[in-house]
Amino acid sequence: MKRIPFIFLGLIMVIGLASHKMMEIAMPDQRPFNSVQIEPLVVDEALNIRALEIVDSIGPIYLSSTGSLGILMNSTLFNHVDSLKGRPFYHHQINLSTDSLELNFRALAVRQNQGFGITIGNPALVFKLNADLEKNKIVYREAHPKVFYDAMEFWNDDEGIAIGDAMDGCLSVIITRDGGETWTKLHCDDLPQASEGEGAFAASDTNIAIVGDKTWVATTSGRIYYSDDKGHTWQVFDTPIVKEKPTEGIYSLDFYDALQGFAIGGDYTKPADSSANKIRTNDGGKTWHLAAENSSPGYRSCVQYVPNSEGKQLVAIGFKGIDYSSDSGDSWSHFSDEGFYTIRFLNDSVAYAAGNGRISKLTFR
Repeated sequence: MKRIPFIFLGLIMVIGLASHKMMEIAMPDQRPFNSVQIEPLVVDEALNIRALEIVDSIGPIYLSSTGSLGILMNSTLFNHVDSLKGRPFYHHQINLSTDSLELNFRALAVRQNQGFGITIGNPALVFKLNADLEKNKIVYREAHPKVFYDAMEFWNDDEGIAIGDAMDGCLSVIITRDGGETWTKLHCDDLPQASEGEGAFAASDTNIAIVGDKTWVATTSGRIYYSDDKGHTWQVFDTPIVKEKPTEGIYSLDFYDALQGFAIGGDYTKPADSSANKIRTNDGGKTWHLAAENSSPGYRSCVQYVPNSEGKQLVAIGFKGIDYSSDSGDSWSHFSDEGFYTIRFLNDSVAYAAGNGRISKLTFR
């Protein structure tokens, strides 16, 4: 196969990331879905992906638990390459791990012409990513026996946040205000006191939800941390989700707008258990109520609102399959047994999902 030069990949990445969220076309009367079509794009037993984002002019971008950065670029970008004609995507992968660094990524964010990823474990490393391998660099390092970061998001092109398990009495929260060049860890004096063993599940990179300046963070203790000023000040709210065991709590949350939010979790060791594992808010996260209690789905690692659905439609996925709700989470339909860890919507009917050994395109009908 003809190689795609790194310098060309870098140019494509800059062009794509500059507009990194696809413009959504409003559909005021979107009909409920009845099924999902799953199209495998990458099948590789070595892949394990929980960090996934979509760049509209390129395609899905991921970081893996084995330290690889992957880009699934739309093959129409390479019409001049005969070997790519007729294929929907060109899969380009860069291994960021080295002999001295075995990297495990669970979080990824893309902004403007840059991507950022953070590793789990000690030491925690924030990478500033580029398709040109020589331009990838570490912009933050934190060494501690208990360090473990779980999720990352950005408010805008300059300001971003990553959150991790509690240390020294509070959640680990690092923030950048200069486009990711430097990151500062918040002092515990500026955060609510953590509960015993509180952290977050690094299951799908959806522990953080952002709408405008508002930020919500979901924890293993079934609590929601909330900031209305991009992380300068914080409050914390309890929820009724199941949380008594270390394997229970909130695994994923999403907000449709500043008021409507949904979170899902449960116990991954008992994935069929659907008691108190789904919660909803209609007041911006101040109060939460159980949804579809004792009804499927059970444990799921990721939940996302369907774009342009007025907050009515949700998709939840996990290693036990794909489920869909058309009534804000009151009831659910099981669409597939095929398991994934995380999902991101491209538009109001197409999404990409990643998990153990594969990435697929999901078309909802």
